[in-house]
Amino acid sequence: MYAPERQQEILRLARDGGRVDVVSLAEEFQVTAETIRRDLTALDRAGLVRRVHGGAIPVGRLDFEPDLAERETAAADEKDRIAKAALAELPSEGTMILDAGTTVAKMAAALPLDASLTVVTHSLPIAARLADHPGIQLHLIGGRVRHRTRAAVDAWALRAYGEIRADVLFVAANGFSAEHGLTTPDLAEAAVKRAAVAAARRVVLIADSSKHGQEHFARFGDLSDVDLLITDSGLSPEDAVAIERGGTEVVRA
Repeated sequence: MYAPERQQEILRLARDGGRVDVVSLAEEFQVTAETIRRDLTALDRAGLVRRVHGGAIPVGRLDFEPDLAERETAAADEKDRIAKAALAELPSEGTMILDAGTTVAKMAAALPLDASLTVVTHSLPIAARLADHPGIQLHLIGGRVRHRTRAAVDAWALRAYGEIRADVLFVAANGFSAEHGLTTPDLAEAAVKRAAVAAARRVVLIADSSKHGQEHFARFGDLSDVDLLITDSGLSPEDAVAIERGGTEVVRA
């Protein structure tokens, strides 16, 4: 396959899936990662894609948001490791907020049966997982439910988060970077995430490394708002050091 043919196919994959990553493309086209990087650079210079950490997204798709089922299967092993590492940050018989997100949901499912905690969430899937947990006092935040994420948003949710103060928030993001902060595709979800950040004494971001360098439409905070980032080993040591220089501790699970 000639380079222009491969690049055309890469562009199609990016537009169909919302993003592409170097490793998967190298395997699919049976070429080196460096060849794929050159292809992505060529597409970026042509204004057809925008390079992000580990891959690229099509231009004009900063608002791309995969549905819940697709996100649950993406980076599954990495999310399992991150969720397990996040359990070390549970408050002792305290209060925590669980944001809507598939990695946060994995963490909720892994909560030990002897945990004694007050949990606040605006995520219907997370609430369903914790409803029968014997040691959890569960508070479900209400509001308009977004079909794509099954998360409550808008005025009711914002008002409720304005009335509480929790020990720790476990928050998710579709993209994070020192330059562009914490981002997500939807403005209503961003507003609820921002309110949850303000409602917690400590903020723990749990996000797999593919989110690093990604930028989405709605910004809900700075990376400096995060006390601890728990991610996977796909985040390079150099990037981890750069993030820690900004005051955010990094754990690579």
